[in-house]
Amino acid sequence: MIAGVGADLCDVRRIAAALRRHGERFAQRILGERELALWCQRQARCPERGVRFVATRFAAKEAFSKAIGLGLRAPMTWRACQIVPAASGQPTVLLDGALRAWFEQRRWRAHVSLSDEGDHALAFVVVETLPEEPAPCTPR
Repeated sequence: MIAGVGADLCDVRRIAAALRRHGERFAQRILGERELALWCQRQARCPERGVRFVATRFAAKEAFSKAIGLGLRAPMTWRACQIVPAASGQPTVLLDGALRAWFEQRRWRAHVSLSDEGDHALAFVVVETLPEEPAPCTPR
């Protein structure tokens, strides 16, 4: 059952301007530990890819915060929610700390889709409630 849906469209130029103004501090404020490592790799290869990486993560976290109905208030924080690739490359949501506990208590799972084109980065998040686990069978 769908518990929430969120979408966000981010202007990549805004993120580029914030990175120029505040440098790495801006990325450190928005990105979690695993995301920062990926950003550093992409930034080193191609600065434009680094900017787009931050923009898609910014959009994804905004979309996730809308899907769970909290916005950016506790326990939802920029760094407690990370968008990291699965082995297949598919973006996945990785939660930490109080946000993870809050989310798991509700028995939710999140699905995220990211895209960027031209001056825009787009994220779409669907949060679903996991089905109830069947009661264990008791032997006779």
